[in-house]
Amino acid sequence: MPAEPDITQKLFQLALRIRSEVREFIDQQRIRMSRNDAMAQLAVLAVIVGLIAGSISICFRLLVTGALTSSVMDDYSASFESLSGGTRFLLCAGGGIVIGIIFQSVSASTRQTGIVHVLERLAYHHGRLPLKNAAMQFVGAALCMITGQSVGREGPAVHLGAAAGANISDALKIPHNAGRILIGCGVASAIGAGFNTPLAGVIFAMEVVLMEYTILGFTPVIIASLTATSLARIVFGDAPAFSVPSIEWTSVGELPYVMLMGVVIGLSAAAFVKASVVFSHLFETKPVWFRIALAGTITGALAIPAPQIMGIGYDTLSLAIVGQISMAALMLIFFAKIIATSAAVGLGMPGGLIAPSLLMGACLGGSMGMMANDLVSGLHDEGLYALLGACAMMGATLHAPLAALVAILELSGTHSVILPAMIAVVAALITKRVPFGFMSIYRVLMRERGLDYRNAPMAQALRRIGVASVMDKSVSQMDRIITVEAARTALEANQRWIMAFADNGQASLLPAADLAIHLNNLKSDNADIDLLSLPAMREDSTRVTILETLQEAHEAMEATGADLLYVTGAHGKSANRICGVITREHIERHYKL
Repeated sequence: MPAEPDITQKLFQLALRIRSEVREFIDQQRIRMSRNDAMAQLAVLAVIVGLIAGSISICFRLLVTGALTSSVMDDYSASFESLSGGTRFLLCAGGGIVIGIIFQSVSASTRQTGIVHVLERLAYHHGRLPLKNAAMQFVGAALCMITGQSVGREGPAVHLGAAAGANISDALKIPHNAGRILIGCGVASAIGAGFNTPLAGVIFAMEVVLMEYTILGFTPVIIASLTATSLARIVFGDAPAFSVPSIEWTSVGELPYVMLMGVVIGLSAAAFVKASVVFSHLFETKPVWFRIALAGTITGALAIPAPQIMGIGYDTLSLAIVGQISMAALMLIFFAKIIATSAAVGLGMPGGLIAPSLLMGACLGGSMGMMANDLVSGLHDEGLYALLGACAMMGATLHAPLAALVAILELSGTHSVILPAMIAVVAALITKRVPFGFMSIYRVLMRERGLDYRNAPMAQALRRIGVASVMDKSVSQMDRIITVEAARTALEANQRWIMAFADNGQASLLPAADLAIHLNNLKSDNADIDLLSLPAMREDSTRVTILETLQEAHEAMEATGADLLYVTGAHGKSANRICGVITREHIERHYKL
């Protein structure tokens, strides 16, 4: 009798079987995520993204705070105003030179950072966000904060959070439609942890970055934002990013003036966007180091009379909301901030513009509140108008009215400000969009690069579904020259498609029914069959991977003129394995072209 296999062989066979079952289980989960049927899987991944993105945001904030308190200022809460005018200028100008040299030393693709970069990668690169760009964002933004540049930290945090979601998706080989949701999870985590506003983080991710609202997308994005915000509260406490006193809105008679304020802020938002574009155009031929150094120098010069424009500006924003800054100072800060920030944005400083937009709006809104109170007694104080102005400026500049309203609701803790805030935001948004045609500043900056965020209804519908969930798996890959016996064996497997490659590598697909007709017409079983010569309805085909979406498949068809695509694995040996076939009918079934 044959000897029993030894224990080592049994363990080896068991390990192979377990590995095979695990791979099969993982493949099944990937296919589920390619459909709108993976809530549990995405929820688990959302927690992971929230923890990682929240940790990155916390580390970034601790690094900046630690560097400032140990070198530039004795007390971080004292802000840059405690420095002399000359020191402020040298700090901004010198910081701009250092940041410019660092960014000049890397390739053009590596120096792309910020929310515009995230939108570009989502639109044109399947949402892949390289780690080298994220590293440049971390270093560049930290130097911006430490040297007092007129930018915010939330934009860089969004890039870092999105990169966390994208790289987790890439490492786990998750289909691109689900990967988009994980990028949204990273964005929401960054905003939620940065402002201590988890719901505003969710709305910002859906409204500004993903630009769509879906039931499947909301739940994991909410989970990630809650996870990151909870982590930030453990480290920094539950205080909001800036102080907002208890405010109640009680006068309906002031609403027309609030609308007027919204119109003025809308004009200011349009001026800010236009100024950013002008700075970009004027110096687009100059080297990177020069542009960023110039932005730092402009900020440094303006910081001599207006030190409040330096850095994030949350301390100044808090003072404006509580009404502790004079109207002359508010207007000086507003004009200096709008010039410094538009220079920073247009010239490529690696920072954000959410915090600057809030400060600009608060200064302008607070000034209009003071003017109203000087003319008519008994109105709400300027602090409320500053809060409404901050909300309107953020909503108009980012083209994110819901995110701005929810942020104000979470920061103020009262629903009574929502009515005037809605009026101010809508008035500002219409004023900026209708006469001037400006969309979100991020999309304007994308168009300056010759790009646009493709967000047509068809694209929205198709990118939610992966090819793995709709492909026809009934395909058999064969050599170009086969025997009659091999052909019959393939037909017995009841495959609908036969695939063969020409000598030049071009893939061709033919219906199995045509091969069956050819076999019936053969007079000899000894003749070989050339699959690329027999009479059949052959279609030249292009490859897509199993991770891609129907939007990407449709774009491949449009680019090549093919009506059929063959689907392969995406990594390693699986990249040579044929998984299925996608036709135009498959795509049209999910969206009527």
